[in-house]
Amino acid sequence: MNRSLVSAAAATAGALLALQTSGPAHASGAAAFRATSHPILFVHGYSGDGSNWNTMADRFMADGWPATHLSRWSYDWRQSNATTAQQLSTEIDRLLAATGATRVDIVSHSMGGLSSRHYLKNLGGTSKVDAWVSLGGPNHGTDSANSCFDTSCTEMRIGSRFLTALNSGDETPGSSRYATWWSPCDAVINPDSSVSVSGAVNTQTACLGHSALLTDATVYAQTRDRINS
Repeated sequence: MNRSLVSAAAATAGALLALQTSGPAHASGAAAFRATSHPILFVHGYSGDGSNWNTMADRFMADGWPATHLSRWSYDWRQSNATTAQQLSTEIDRLLAATGATRVDIVSHSMGGLSSRHYLKNLGGTSKVDAWVSLGGPNHGTDSANSCFDTSCTEMRIGSRFLTALNSGDETPGSSRYATWWSPCDAVINPDSSVSVSGAVNTQTACLGHSALLTDATVYAQTRDRINS
């Protein structure tokens, strides 16, 4: 497996213990949780799990989101992203039923953007997802995936069959709102331009490592405001 991917996965646990800024960003006014806010499904990336989102989920709770509205979902990251998308569909239906909401927001990191986009494009997800966020997603592939061989990882290779199909036609179908964040210092997603999606709001961050996108307070605040707008 590519050393960059291994290093990023190993760094995540440490990054979650040491925030990139002095403290959480607190919402006010329209940015705080309100009756029209949606439950959030967090989708981790390659070699991760739901605990990767602890810092961000804690910030959402500090800004008013009930714990019941924050799903730190885990899945088998070795399997095809198409299989994960089917399981994601089940989790979204569970979250909607549990909260009584009609739509959810998805916040994804790295490879999590691929299964969730597949869900939106191919499994009717646009009717159930209001906002989709990709933090450092290999939306058009990354050369870091060239030396790993899990099914999910080979799908992240530039020009893979999975990505070719995912990016064919409209990259942002339906009425869902799409947004991405990419860092010029992300050593895992190469090239940096891979993250941006045509038709989405694409935002450049400060010089952040791949895992730091999960814990940076500015990225959090921008994500919160985007999905809650």
